[in-house]
Amino acid sequence: MRNTRIVAFFLSGFVLVCAAQDHEVNGANDLTPVSARDWNAARAAHLLERAGFGGTPQDIARYTAMGPEAAVKALVDFSGAGQSDANRHLLPFDESGIHDPGLEPFPASRPAATNQAKATGEALGVKVKPTGNRRMQPVVDKFFYWLRASRLETDRLAYWWANRMLTTATPLQEKMALFWHGHFANNEEKVRDYRKMKRQLELFQAKGTGNFRELLIGAAQDPAMLAFLDAGVNVKGAPNENFAREIMELFTMGVGNYVELDIREAARAFTGWNYQDLSFKVNLDKHDEGVKRILGQSGNFDGVQVIDLILAQPVTAEFIAAKIYRYLVREELSDAVKKQLGTELRNNRYELAPLLKKILLSRDFYSAPSMATHIKSPVELAVSTYKKLGLREVPGVPDFNDATNALGQRLFHPPTVAGWAQGKSWITPGLLLERGNFSRDLLFPNINFLPPDRYNDDETIRIVSSKIEQGQDISTATKPEGKGMGGGGAAMQSMSTAMADRDEDFNTRYASFRGWQLATEKVKPIPRRPAKLDLSGLVRAQKLVNTAQVVDYLLERFIPVAVESADRARLIDFLKGELGTDDVVQAQSYLEEPLRLLLHLIMSLPEYQLG
Repeated sequence: MRNTRIVAFFLSGFVLVCAAQDHEVNGANDLTPVSARDWNAARAAHLLERAGFGGTPQDIARYTAMGPEAAVKALVDFSGAGQSDANRHLLPFDESGIHDPGLEPFPASRPAATNQAKATGEALGVKVKPTGNRRMQPVVDKFFYWLRASRLETDRLAYWWANRMLTTATPLQEKMALFWHGHFANNEEKVRDYRKMKRQLELFQAKGTGNFRELLIGAAQDPAMLAFLDAGVNVKGAPNENFAREIMELFTMGVGNYVELDIREAARAFTGWNYQDLSFKVNLDKHDEGVKRILGQSGNFDGVQVIDLILAQPVTAEFIAAKIYRYLVREELSDAVKKQLGTELRNNRYELAPLLKKILLSRDFYSAPSMATHIKSPVELAVSTYKKLGLREVPGVPDFNDATNALGQRLFHPPTVAGWAQGKSWITPGLLLERGNFSRDLLFPNINFLPPDRYNDDETIRIVSSKIEQGQDISTATKPEGKGMGGGGAAMQSMSTAMADRDEDFNTRYASFRGWQLATEKVKPIPRRPAKLDLSGLVRAQKLVNTAQVVDYLLERFIPVAVESADRARLIDFLKGELGTDDVVQAQSYLEEPLRLLLHLIMSLPEYQLG
C-alpha cells in the first residue's frame, strides 16, 4: 500500500507529455540520411528503442561507436555472415508434447465433438464406451483438455518469445515479428492450437524483414489465419468474404481503395483454400474456376493471383510503408513522406530491408518530433524494462502474460483481427497506474503469488475440484450451486440425481474440471523465479557518492527525456529521506530497498512510458 500511495502522489503532479526535447537534428519529414556528425549516444539509444527493445549502457556505447550506417546495417541485415552465430544462445521452444494426431481435425464445438461420437462411435481419437454411465465422458474430457492445454502452452510460447525479445542479438527481427503479429492478428482462443500460433510466429520471424509478397502469401496460406478467418466455409457457390475483406481492408490497401464487388469476387478466388493439421491445402472441388472481375481486371484468378493484383496497386505499397513508419517513427506523417516511402517499397519489389534502412537512417527518424514521442506498448514496456535492468531472463513473478494483459496487450490474444489500437490508446489514468503497479510487482515480488498456469481462477472448476478432493461423487460435486433442496427434500434430490445418472451421456462440469486437471499434468510449468536485481551493485559500480548522482544516473539509464527540474528535486529529496542521509557510501549497508522505491517512482513517471 505504501508504494501505491507514493505513485499516486507523484502522478498527481504530472501530465503525460508526448513532445520531445529539441534534439538538434532538425529534420522532420526529411528522409535523407543522418550524418555521422550528428551521431551520438542519444541517437544510438533511440535507434535501439525503436528498432528493438532498448539497450543497456554497454549496448548503447557499442552502437554509438559504430556510426549510423553501420549501426542500422547491423540491425537490418541480421541474417548476414556472423550474425546468426550471435544467437546461438537462443534455444528452440521446449514443447510439452501435449498434442496427438487423434485431435485432428479438432471439432468446432463440444456439441460437434459429441455429435461425431454419437454418429461414428469415436471422436478426438477416443472411442465411446460400449455400455455404462457417461459413455461419452472421455470424449468430452479430451475436448476440454485440448482447449486448456493449448491455452497453457500458448502462454509458455509467449514467455519463450519474450525471452527472445530480451536476449536476442538481432532485436529488429523480434520487433518486426511483433509488428506483423499485430498486423496479421489472429487469436488463439479461436484458432485453438498453439502449434498454429507458433508456426505463424516463425513465419513472422523468418520473413518479417524480407519480401512482403512472400510474407503476405505465407500469412494468407497459414493454418492459423485460415482457421481464424473461417476458410473452411469459403467454398464454391457459397463464398465467405471474411478473408477477402480483411486482406484488402487491413492487410494491404486500407478502406476506400476497393469496392464491395472486389471483395465478393476476391472471395471466389480464395474458395477451396484450407488447411489440414499444420499444412496448407487447396480443395479443388470447392474452388470456383469461373471468371472474376477484381480491381479492374478480369480472369480466372486464384488466391495468389489476387494477391498480385493487390500488390500492383500503388496504394498498397504506400499503405504498408506508412504503417511500418507509424510503428517505428511516429503517428503523423505527411502525404509527401508517405508517397516517398511507398515508392521506395515498390521500386524494390516489396523488399522490406531497403525501406527499413531508409526509415532508420533518415533525419526524420532522429528529429525532435520523432525522438521519445512513442508510447510504448505493454510488451515493449515490459521487455525494455527487463533490458534496462540488465536481466537475462523474463521473470516468472510477476506473470508476464497477466501483467501485459492488465496493461492491454496479451501476446497471441489480440482483441480483434485489426490487432491492437496502439498510441494513446495505451494510456488512460487507470492504465498509467497499472504501469506503476507493474514496476512495483517487478521490484517487490508478491510473496503470495499464485501461478496462473497452475491455479485456475474459474470458480466453477475450483468448486468442483474442491468437492472431488473431499470425496464427493461426480453427480454431487458437479451439482450447480444453489440448486439443492432443503430439509426433507435431500433424499428426493439424491434419488433424482441417481436417476439422471443412469441416462447421462456425459457431465460437462466434470469434463471442464478434468480437462484442466489433465492439461496441468501434461503442460510444463513456467519457471517462477522473480527478477534477480542488484541496484546497489549498479550504484557501486558507477562510484556514485550522493543522492543527486544516483537520481541522475537512474534517470539517464531509464528515461529517454529530461524530466522537469522540480521533479528531479523531488526524487532527490525522496531518496535522501529514505536513506536518512545524502551520503550514499555511508548508506551502502541498507541501500537496496530505498533504491527500489526510488526506481519504482521513476518507472511510474509518465516520461517512462515514452520511447
